[in-house]
Amino acid sequence: MLESPTLEKILRFQKSEITEHRIYAKLACSAKDPRHREILERLSREELGHYQFWKRFSGRDVPAGGWTVWIYVWISRILGLTFGLKLMESGEGRAQIAYAEVAAVIPNARELQQEEEEHEKQILGLLDEKRLRYVSSAVLGLNDALVELTGALAGYTLALQNARLIAMVGLITGIAASFSMASSEYLSTKSEGDSSKNPVLAALYTGCAYVLTVTCLIFPFLVLNRVFLSLSLSLGAAVIIIALFTFYTSVAQELPFKKRFFEMLSLSFGVSALSFGIGWIIRAIFHVEA
Repeated sequence: MLESPTLEKILRFQKSEITEHRIYAKLACSAKDPRHREILERLSREELGHYQFWKRFSGRDVPAGGWTVWIYVWISRILGLTFGLKLMESGEGRAQIAYAEVAAVIPNARELQQEEEEHEKQILGLLDEKRLRYVSSAVLGLNDALVELTGALAGYTLALQNARLIAMVGLITGIAASFSMASSEYLSTKSEGDSSKNPVLAALYTGCAYVLTVTCLIFPFLVLNRVFLSLSLSLGAAVIIIALFTFYTSVAQELPFKKRFFEMLSLSFGVSALSFGIGWIIRAIFHVEA
């Protein structure tokens, strides 16, 4: 007879395995790439086998987490299979620790742990998604827009002190810069000769990321007349954009989140502070009054 703490862990394992079985099965049904579908179906079968393994010890049936299945399936469909699976894989890392603890009571749990590790290796080498190839292009556009426009808006705020005028000048600056960045990315990708990336698509990813970031940063100036409040909201939006995009790339490309987040934050806010100071100097030199 299993002790209560061990039984509780086994029931949690069962729920996790049957939930991941359903996730893989649903993703396999919608996968267009035959290779992706084959691997997802195999993972689904293995997760079901793991569920049956734990059921032998618990003697109970456990339902899948319906909301968990729905969330991960839609995350994978919207943000990409790579991101969705690697986000789910981070949970498997915690499960492996629990398997090691239960292995003292159930020796075969070690074999199951090895299969879970194989899952990780398969997932890491699973996908060659088009959108992931162009993440670097999107990062370029987003990064440049954040650094350039937060700095520009800070400078315009102190120099001009007119919300509509700041929004107009910011939009002109941002849209012109987006075309410039897209053109540079097109030429850069073409000169690199990387056959896996289409120069036109790389330029589109860069330009679109730039324009979307510009729109988010300028929006407060379009709806509010208080320039310093608008600047504060714009900088707050920059923090949220940096956090969301850094989280996405850190999961999809297995990069450290904190280091990249604070690096981008320091660049954007450092340039903003410098530009704010330049705006104050220019305003004083030219005797501009609000």
